[in-house]
Amino acid sequence: MKPSSYSHEPDRFLRRLFATGFIAAVLIVLWQTLPALQAWLDPQTATPRTVTPRGDLAADEKATIALFEKSRDSVVFISTTQLVEDAWTRNVFAVPRGTGSGFIWDNAGHVVTNYHVIAGASQATVRLADGRDYRAALVGASPAHDIAVLRIGVEFRRPPPVPVGTSGDLKIGQKVFAIGNPFGLDWTLTSGIVSALDRSLPGEDGQTTIDHLIQTDAAINPGNSGGPLLDSAGRLIGINTAIFSPSGASAGIGFAVPVDTVARVVPELIRTGRYIRPVIGIGADESINRQLAAQTGLSGVFVLQVEPGSSAAKAGLQAWRIGPEGLVPGDVITQVEGRKVEDLPALLARLDDFPVGSTVTIECRRGKETRQVRMVLQPGT
Repeated sequence: MKPSSYSHEPDRFLRRLFATGFIAAVLIVLWQTLPALQAWLDPQTATPRTVTPRGDLAADEKATIALFEKSRDSVVFISTTQLVEDAWTRNVFAVPRGTGSGFIWDNAGHVVTNYHVIAGASQATVRLADGRDYRAALVGASPAHDIAVLRIGVEFRRPPPVPVGTSGDLKIGQKVFAIGNPFGLDWTLTSGIVSALDRSLPGEDGQTTIDHLIQTDAAINPGNSGGPLLDSAGRLIGINTAIFSPSGASAGIGFAVPVDTVARVVPELIRTGRYIRPVIGIGADESINRQLAAQTGLSGVFVLQVEPGSSAAKAGLQAWRIGPEGLVPGDVITQVEGRKVEDLPALLARLDDFPVGSTVTIECRRGKETRQVRMVLQPGT
């Protein structure tokens, strides 16, 4: 018996259905790839996009660019080396030690940088923005302020000095700019604001404290050390000196030595090679100071010694001492020119705001009596 022709109908139906679905799938793929196919078939559709004109730069952008272009040539790159003697051959080698930034201070070829940039180095080389290198001589340094002055000579045309501003009227939120040479790259510009004022940090030696620092969120990396911190007028308002970062890279907390300190210290370094801090002729010790403060409940600097013939002696200050009956109270210095003094570092910082020879008002407390005396600041040793 012949099979019925009807039995083949489902097979033909399924084949037609499959063919229809396959064709539909192919059509969908072709539709999706049609733009790319058109671009391949017609090269004119693959031409570059037209650049949209942006118009003039914003006023603040123009000002920032102008500031960088005007100040860049006054900023230098400093590299240092240390001479090391081989213990076997007795030969001396110059080993790279570190790098940093600096800036032209005056027309006599003086360059200002951080003390920690050149500390421990045997030689320093200053590179100008145009690529010229010059061997630098150390003129003087003040580790207490993290400031050093180098000199690169007067026999060539030097870049102009950085205009000097003031840090006494800085406001938190004021815009600032930092120029330097971080990580050995070319000159760079970062910007930010003044985040805080009158900060203090321990010095490189761990013994001194650097006071009155400007805190900024402008990115300050290791290679920025010694470079200028500028205000929006392009004036020097500080020297970039340190960052606060667990990794060593900028974390948005940088510090700069204020220009008012720089303007006081640098001329002294150029003139004598070292900075002589102003003193009043007393002896004090911070460890004993803390003990006496805890014992008496008083806050200030306890005078432990008065040097004969000093400003303190002429003002009648008396030292604390141990007598037969026990502790004999003397003077406690509580203020300098109306600014509170709570410990010995604070007193040194307040006195350091004034040059030697200045007359300042100092508030002292002895027992229940508080009095103000005028003292002439004398040079320290």
